[in-house]
Amino acid sequence: MTKLAHPILVGVIGAAQGLRGEVRVKPFTEDPMGLGDYGALFAADGRRFEILDHRLARTVLVVRFRGINDRTAAEALKGLELFIDRSSLPDEELEEDEYFHADLEGLEAWDAEGGFWGIVSGVLDFGGGDLLELRGEGRKPVVIPFTLTAVPKVDLSAGRILVDPLAAGLIDTGGADEEGDEGEERAGDGE
Repeated sequence: MTKLAHPILVGVIGAAQGLRGEVRVKPFTEDPMGLGDYGALFAADGRRFEILDHRLARTVLVVRFRGINDRTAAEALKGLELFIDRSSLPDEELEEDEYFHADLEGLEAWDAEGGFWGIVSGVLDFGGGDLLELRGEGRKPVVIPFTLTAVPKVDLSAGRILVDPLAAGLIDTGGADEEGDEGEERAGDGE
């Protein structure tokens, strides 16, 4: 069993497909068929999965893994998340303002005046754009939008992000935002 140093979520196993051990996998890769290009996939507990065959079926892949040979074994995998290590992804794939979720997690959040707002503990996506969860010692977790207005700068090499506390909703202004400006959305990769 292998534990990944920097896991990137690339898919999740759904229901069994047929009787020969195939499963449906919801891929989180830009090209769904590209899931087979990464080599071995890993579960969070370190189990290794090798794709023998895969085909596109509407919005999911139908995948046959080595060692999963019947429906019972396939059904036991339902809900299992599949990961690759960050090191197996080339940085050139990303555009200037695109980031892998795993690259953002652990970054410190600071404002322009030197105020510390917490550490990025998660990247959430409920369909309306990426959100960053910040956790600070002795504070409740807060969620801020991952937009250029709320997070004007990401510095991966320094291990920090610059946040605008007002635009991020970290400061209570006592009134509703009359303009309704949500900021320009950043490109998230979701992996």
